[in-house]
Amino acid sequence: MKKDIHPKYYPEAKVTCACGAVFAVGSTKPELQIEICGNCHPFYTGAEKIVDTAGRVERFKAKVAKKAATPKAKKVVRKKK
Repeated sequence: MKKDIHPKYYPEAKVTCACGAVFAVGSTKPELQIEICGNCHPFYTGAEKIVDTAGRVERFKAKVAKKAATPKAKKVVRKKK
């Protein structure tokens, strides 16, 4: 293995989740900040939770509401002479 080309490895890196959970893992960074972990992830907890970081759910709901509010235009059929 070549020397001085690999990043430093921290076997007890501190991980802090947005839910408040703190645990240690091995990483090349000494501290990590995460948004969702195994303690609060909907797949593991069974609770339905919408994870939305870019506002996609609100944009979708607004689009659906806008489409429902506008009446549908009737198609005009023209006969060829």
